Amino acid sequence: MALELARALAATERDDNFHIARLLLLMVAHSGDKSRPVEGLTKLAKLDFLLRYPNCLERALKFAGKDPTKAGVAEFERTTIESKMIRFRYGPWDHRYRRWVALMASRGLVAVDVKGKTVQLWPTHEGQAVATVLADQESLEDLANRARLVAKSFGNRSGTDLKNFMYATFPELTDMKWGEEITI
Repeated sequence: MALELARALAATERDDNFHIARLLLLMVAHSGDKSRPVEGLTKLAKLDFLLRYPNCLERALKFAGKDPTKAGVAEFERTTIESKMIRFRYGPWDHRYRRWVALMASRGLVAVDVKGKTVQLWPTHEGQAVATVLADQESLEDLANRARLVAKSFGNRSGTDLKNFMYATFPELTDMKWGEEITI
């Protein structure tokens, strides 16, 4: 049984669609009614870190003076991470973001533009429709709720402010070596 579970988790980690669904839910939540873009892949990664690590979302909410119980972290989520990230120059990162954004853009789910040196991402009408279908699935309900919580609680911060917030909230990240898997 344990080997089957390990194989299932490994398959989830390798499944682009799993990550695309999560990112799409996050971008739609961030976009809101005003269709505002996520400004930068690094900002997307920081917001996604809070979504991927629910125990860290809880801690970030507390650090920001918000109600940490809104994260709704189940006991099993405190010790298991479905999708790990690594320590990178500006904090948590996953080397596959560019791939996932390209896949979403090629499927017509997100629009991508560059303003100066910043990549801007926002969901298309098709992306919003897909995210609505995903959010209505019982198995993704908690993820969709957390995506909205992350966007509402931290989405208005600039990329730099979010980076500084992450290092203040998770000082152990600064002690990790670049490329090291994050285990918080």
